Amino acid sequence: MVVFVLPSALRRWVSGRTEVKVFAVGADRDSPPTLGSALDMLRRTHPLLEERLRDDYGRIRRHISMIVCGENARGLGGLDCALPPGAEVYVLPALA
Repeated sequence: MVVFVLPSALRRWVSGRTEVKVFAVGADRDSPPTLGSALDMLRRTHPLLEERLRDDYGRIRRHISMIVCGENARGLGGLDCALPPGAEVYVLPALA
């Protein structure tokens, strides 16, 4: 299970909830889920939200930061970032 913690600006696409939980799996039984696979599942359950997080090419939008285990996911491999069990992904608008 992966929990996306959302800022107020994105909550209107998930009925005002502060968190969205998705079940993400790895590519095989020996691989942990990745941020990309969690976002793929988010697309299935909340397509309007996921559309605001990734661009037309499937990359994390420039104005969005995703924090995994206290670090920006871009520094951990981006969409290939491995997620530990029960991971919380904090979604933040990038600061100017």
